[in-house]
Amino acid sequence: MPVERLQKIIAAAGVASRRKAEELITSGRVAVNGQTVTELGTKADAERDHIRVNGKLLHGPERRIYLLLNKPKGYVTTVSDPEGRPTVMNLLSGVKGRVYPIGRLDYASEGLLLLTNDGTLAEKLMKAASHVPKTYLVKISGKPEESALAKLRAGVSIPSGDGKRRVRTAPAKIQIIKDAPNPWYEVTIIEGRNRQIRRMFEQVGHHVEKIKRVRYGSLELDVPPGRYRQLKPPEIAKLLASAR
Repeated sequence: MPVERLQKIIAAAGVASRRKAEELITSGRVAVNGQTVTELGTKADAERDHIRVNGKLLHGPERRIYLLLNKPKGYVTTVSDPEGRPTVMNLLSGVKGRVYPIGRLDYASEGLLLLTNDGTLAEKLMKAASHVPKTYLVKISGKPEESALAKLRAGVSIPSGDGKRRVRTAPAKIQIIKDAPNPWYEVTIIEGRNRQIRRMFEQVGHHVEKIKRVRYGSLELDVPPGRYRQLKPPEIAKLLASAR
């Protein structure tokens, strides 16, 4: 096997995304042949070298797993939760191998969520600049004026994930699908910022009551709430192509 960067080897083994693997290395939690490594440029041979992460021996690349889950409300999109709330991992009985979510749906949101042990793909898709379209069904409290929707379609300034600065959203596609005092809209965005759609509508004075992701790139939500399925080879190929 060729000599490769440690973070790439760790990601290929399904332990963590490449970015998280870099954090593991710089924090001194990775050892190669008994020696702790903290330099990101370090390379190793996954077949010949003994690589340990948090004291556990790495066992080479795992079989790639790609899952589409219909996340219900009331689940946290993390591997574990310090508050003891149920996580999406509780819905994955029967999955052989460790996977982790690509991006997030917050506790009150539902719908299409991808999970994988392909760390490289996960990192590429989680970047806000990945330009993979994501479509949501969104119920709004009160009916926004057309001028407010025009602002959202053009892009608005919202607080960043850490709340320390503001960022401008990319143009969004928004169309009404149920006209009512509290209407439903179909919203498509190409970014994945934290609580982005909720913050977009809050910026024009409206609270989001419900949100459900129904499409991610070429993938459509096609399983019942709480259920998952494996992606098919053509779907995986399209997903990989969209991440390039």
